[in-house]
Amino acid sequence: MNEYPRMKPGSQPEFLSPGYKSTIVRAPLRPLIALPHTLSELTGPVYGHNPIGPTDNDLTLHFAEPPQGERIIVAGRILDEDGKGVPNAMVELWQANAAGRYQHKRDNHPAPLDPNFLGAGRMITDQDGNYRFVTIKPGAYPWRNHHNAWRPAHIHFSLFGTAFVSRLVTQMYFPNDPLLQLDPVLHSVRDKDAQERLVSQFDLSMTEPEWALGYRFDIVLRGRKATPFEEHGK
Repeated sequence: MNEYPRMKPGSQPEFLSPGYKSTIVRAPLRPLIALPHTLSELTGPVYGHNPIGPTDNDLTLHFAEPPQGERIIVAGRILDEDGKGVPNAMVELWQANAAGRYQHKRDNHPAPLDPNFLGAGRMITDQDGNYRFVTIKPGAYPWRNHHNAWRPAHIHFSLFGTAFVSRLVTQMYFPNDPLLQLDPVLHSVRDKDAQERLVSQFDLSMTEPEWALGYRFDIVLRGRKATPFEEHGK
């Protein structure tokens, strides 16, 4: 039986990364125990395509009025270890608004909420593994990890296969953000090449004139060039 190419050491987040303080209490003190999946877990529960609406991937159309901020297009492909597109994968994203605040009751950052922005969307990849979202560029926000700590602008991604047990979670950053060098979450991934795989690329071909800038973010599921995932680390 062929094995998938192994991930390069340091290319996935560490369970314990002292600079990222919440990992101190979340990191296991003993080796993890792998529990084999049963037939019921491997075959279900599954999600259906019907609940996903035709505009669920456009976060600017959820309300009658558009949200505040810079409109952007985020698109790319979900790829396997051989560079082949993965079809019919459910891609979800969630993010802060342009002021750096989440639409969540636990976010008490004193930045304005945008009544016209939920900050979440989802879609199914096409037969070539392509996805595309229209959204607003998120703002940076303070997060109290250390003195004067700010998270860089980022978007969270969640990927599902055919069943809910196959979930993977990662983050996408923006190029040339000065906060990247100061972010303990990004630096919990020790391999520099793997860090770069979390940073999107500005793509002029995706930009729509006088309407939105475009950023490409491909996600590789396995192998030595795999995208760092939270499920593989913390």
